[in-house]
Amino acid sequence: MKLAKRHSEKYGPGESQKEVESGIREILENKKSFYTGSEMMAKALSCIDLTSLNTSDNKQVADKMCNSVNTFGERFKDLQNVAAICVYPALLDDVKKNLMAPGVKIACVGAGFPSSQTFLSIKLAECELIASRGADEIDIVFSLGKFLSGQYQYVADEISLIKEAIKDIHLKVILETGKLETHENIRAASLLALESGADFIKTSTGKEKPAATPEAVYIMANAIKDYYRATGIKAGIKPAGGISTPEGAATYACLVSEILGSEWMDKRLFRIGASRLANNLLSEIRGEEIEFF
Repeated sequence: MKLAKRHSEKYGPGESQKEVESGIREILENKKSFYTGSEMMAKALSCIDLTSLNTSDNKQVADKMCNSVNTFGERFKDLQNVAAICVYPALLDDVKKNLMAPGVKIACVGAGFPSSQTFLSIKLAECELIASRGADEIDIVFSLGKFLSGQYQYVADEISLIKEAIKDIHLKVILETGKLETHENIRAASLLALESGADFIKTSTGKEKPAATPEAVYIMANAIKDYYRATGIKAGIKPAGGISTPEGAATYACLVSEILGSEWMDKRLFRIGASRLANNLLSEIRGEEIEFF
């Protein structure tokens, strides 16, 4: 495949399946225990995109999320708040109006989320509207169907046009890695998205299975590392979909930190997309069951 050959020449060949499996095993066996302590659990909590993306979502859902985030500092004075609230465009105005917590970003899905199966003009218009209404970040799904059919330039151009339209708004590009089928495709999609202007690459929408996996995150993190070595540009990574336990959060934090370095253990470069994880992390940190979010 021409894309893989170009990437190999520019960034290196990437890891074989055997290297991915052995690399994950070595990292988790030797390092994961460090990421299960309360300090790292608190760090993971501060990197959460508190997310609700259900067809039943409404103003009450948005208000509840905002109220939890707004009052977090009063209840948990020794902990950092979550990184962002992530919602559909229909709830963006409600979140913008009610979110008061300092430092918490507003993230919004766009561009025909979750399938990305609509006209490019509609994707651009939706993302421009989201940006104009005050979102700090936009999460889009790249055109998976076109990628799998070999239309790589179309996919790259689409991401570039969306990034150009939203200017300084952070763009997270969702690869839907569970549908990419091979390690080679995950690496190629990661590098294509990064070259096209993605500020973050993200595993999944949470609407497809499998969602986030250690294998996908290992490959994506190494693609980010190779891209950084070649360009000097630091991009973020966001495991998302099915991550609900402290054990899962520790797995992904361990892989990202050990591959990319401790500098990536910061909400500017690392996020976890989750709806249930925040309460579970709080419960783990405090040693008692907490239902706050």
